[in-house]
Amino acid sequence: MKTIKDITERLQNTEKPEPWMDELVSDSRTGVQNELKRWQRRYEKRLAKEQAYLEKKEFDASHLPFDGALLAGIDEAGRGPLAGPVVCAAVILPPETQILIGLDDSKKIPKLERNRLAKLIKQLAVSYSIHIQSPERIDELNIYSATKNSMETAVADLRTRPDIVLADAMPLHVSCKTVSVIKGDAKSLAIAAASILAKTTRDDLMEQWHAKYPIYNFKQNAGYGTEEHVEALRIHGPCEIHRKTFEPVKSVIERGLLANELPDDQSSHWRTPHTE
Repeated sequence: MKTIKDITERLQNTEKPEPWMDELVSDSRTGVQNELKRWQRRYEKRLAKEQAYLEKKEFDASHLPFDGALLAGIDEAGRGPLAGPVVCAAVILPPETQILIGLDDSKKIPKLERNRLAKLIKQLAVSYSIHIQSPERIDELNIYSATKNSMETAVADLRTRPDIVLADAMPLHVSCKTVSVIKGDAKSLAIAAASILAKTTRDDLMEQWHAKYPIYNFKQNAGYGTEEHVEALRIHGPCEIHRKTFEPVKSVIERGLLANELPDDQSSHWRTPHTE
């Protein structure tokens, strides 16, 4: 009789049900049953990811205007925060993308996995581009127009011209056919890939700005209006990357409290890092 350790190791190296596993069902050892249940959960989770991947692939394929057409997915990160840019990404994926099984809406994926997928997407993509829309531009245009402009710029910056663009909930005017898809990052593989690049890029930027503006804790809140962030804003006023047309930033500015009123030992924090 094999030990529980032997069975555990074999299960960990088994990807799909095999005849030898039938004997485990009647094994009276609690440890064996627990390991079998763990394997079953992993297996079902993997099947669900594979099914979701196929559905996203089929969704994209259903929009191709002809065989061999190139489809770009586009998405944004950062429409809602009080501070920082909107980041938009456009991605054209190749036909073979099985390495991206598990790719989903970036908000549903843990940070380490997002970063891993971002590297894979950049290596795999036929073409990708990332556009960063500054807080100043957001204030100038309004958030909707700034996001739309950024998405259109990201499409224009692709080195390879797509035949069709799927955008997450945004009608675009570009040089090819476009389709606006509600909750597109949950339906389209290409849009999901774009959402990963947009979010990881923006998160990296906000971590850089956290080093310059630590009092707002951008590393943790990414510029969103958490209770901690809003309290810091009300006490210290906004910094350069706050969106001055967003509430409560706008009201704080109207009260006359600006970041340049902070103590001298904080002054070195109020510069925006260089981005390419």
